[in-house]
Amino acid sequence: MNEKEKTIATNLAYEIIKDVGRAIRPYVGNPESGEQVKIGADGTPTSFIDIIAENEVINVLKKSPYLSYLISEEIGELKLGRGKSEEITLTQELRRTDLSEDETPHFIFLVDPLDGTSNAIKEIPAYGISVAVANVPKGRLATLDDVELGFISNFGNGNFFEAEKGKGCWLNNESVKPSENTSIRNMSLGGFTKSSTITASKLVDNARRMRVLGSVVLELSYVASGKYDAFLDLRGSRIIDIAASKLIVEEVGGIITNKYGEKLNNKLSIYEKTIVVAANNKILHNQIIDILNDNESDVIGNVGIVSRLDEYKSILYSAKIIDFLLMNGIEVEIEKGLSEKLESLKDNPDIKEIIKKTQEEAPEIADQIEGLTFKTNYKKLSKKLSDFDCDMAIILGGDGTLLRTQSKMTKEIPIFGINMGTVGFLTEIEVKDTFKVLTKILKGEYYVEERTKLIVSHENHQYSALNEVVIMTKSPAKMLHFEVQVDGEIVEEFRADGLIISTPSGSTAYSMSAGGPILDPKVGGFIIIPICPYKLGVRPFVISDNSEIIVKLLKKGKKAVFVMDGQINEEAEYQEEIKFKKSDRNVYFIRTSKKYFYEKVKEKLIEGGIHNVPRCL
Repeated sequence: MNEKEKTIATNLAYEIIKDVGRAIRPYVGNPESGEQVKIGADGTPTSFIDIIAENEVINVLKKSPYLSYLISEEIGELKLGRGKSEEITLTQELRRTDLSEDETPHFIFLVDPLDGTSNAIKEIPAYGISVAVANVPKGRLATLDDVELGFISNFGNGNFFEAEKGKGCWLNNESVKPSENTSIRNMSLGGFTKSSTITASKLVDNARRMRVLGSVVLELSYVASGKYDAFLDLRGSRIIDIAASKLIVEEVGGIITNKYGEKLNNKLSIYEKTIVVAANNKILHNQIIDILNDNESDVIGNVGIVSRLDEYKSILYSAKIIDFLLMNGIEVEIEKGLSEKLESLKDNPDIKEIIKKTQEEAPEIADQIEGLTFKTNYKKLSKKLSDFDCDMAIILGGDGTLLRTQSKMTKEIPIFGINMGTVGFLTEIEVKDTFKVLTKILKGEYYVEERTKLIVSHENHQYSALNEVVIMTKSPAKMLHFEVQVDGEIVEEFRADGLIISTPSGSTAYSMSAGGPILDPKVGGFIIIPICPYKLGVRPFVISDNSEIIVKLLKKGKKAVFVMDGQINEEAEYQEEIKFKKSDRNVYFIRTSKKYFYEKVKEKLIEGGIHNVPRCL
């Protein structure tokens, strides 16, 4: 956006704010103005006063000689200008290649015509308008990064914020700055939490004061002007609500991210929402993020090392990691099988050829394993997995290696996975990032993620599973007859090739391949998935993880096997019951990436792994 275009956009924003303020004035304080007249395009109720405000926005942009896209709370997405108004879907519109220069809009306006409607109806002076103006990108979707101008007016008290990307932020034409507070206990916090959110309660309890004014737009801008030290919306804010205030906060040096500390760069759309965490400075923001994610990061002083043992790549790379940890003063425990492999390499006369061949086959680790000396006494550091007693266990391999390892450890040791397999959904990082990320972890820059396990009971024996339990026939090409109970109630009886009981962690494994849903790990549930059922009405379903599941075999003479995480096989016979419930013990993962679960799903299961292999349709 050049200077001329910024001037045009600014004048249009000023006109919108002036006309909306004048139009709603007669309706402020009138309860009838708050009468719900419809559901807006974003799915929220629309009041009469909201319609009045939005109509003014549309009128200003419609009569403008310049074409613009509009994203607004009630009407949705429009293309406006030169006396015309056209309903569009912005993401589709931006992909069009048939528009001439003259037909292409100059601006994207994101407008919340009236934020704090309830306050306006009750004449509480915390209601206003938010206008953000973004570039119209070429050849891609528009995102929050494209927002160049932001304007917020509090109609209740006349305060007016405006910001220009890279130039600064002003309140009533004067520069503003945030507070300098860095203490949670001295913090003034504004925002919205969700019920039963323990970490949010902890944050509120630690804050000096908490305010909820009912206007995301205004309260976010208060972080910029120092009235608040921080603001959060754990319900999820609409992009139209935060587009202008995000720019305002960032232009004064404040920090605004999602719950995991990731930069907000959502696409511009009426449907887009995001959790928002904003603070006056990075120090306070980091403390808030840590509390919200329950990041009680302990000092790492003792690390266990486990590796897949069927390839030199993982074994040699583990030697490099062991050297790195020992050089940084970290105590090391080495899984017994790995220590034996490493010891055998010490005196192997072909070690140089082994390293050279591995470098050729695995160029991603070639530099790291160059010049390995094997001077460490690996035998001295050797331990059985069941005897591991460390602050973190590093596992080199794929998800199979990780599942085997966690099942054999008797203590709840946080796991850090380095992907040496194919997809590696449970692992944390790829090989190339190893030492950069390990350095961060040793500095305490990590958090611990908790995952639910299953306890499986059969004939007075108990087993556990992190991913899933699969029940199938012992004889190939034969079906089993199942009865499934949940909390004592028979919910289904069917014949099928097999049955999967999956945790959220396992929802991206066998469960997904069998047609089950992908479940966010934060969801407290289990999935029951019939495999190829001989009954059209039988479908996967999700139940509470507080429930007990009982599976009974009804067909006489047919034995079944049930397999935990692909590791442990057991047999079950006619009329025998297999019981499933949530384990009292969880599995803990060391995490450094703040990626949302969904982003990792996209990366691993859509764009990564074996998906890139060409296939015939």
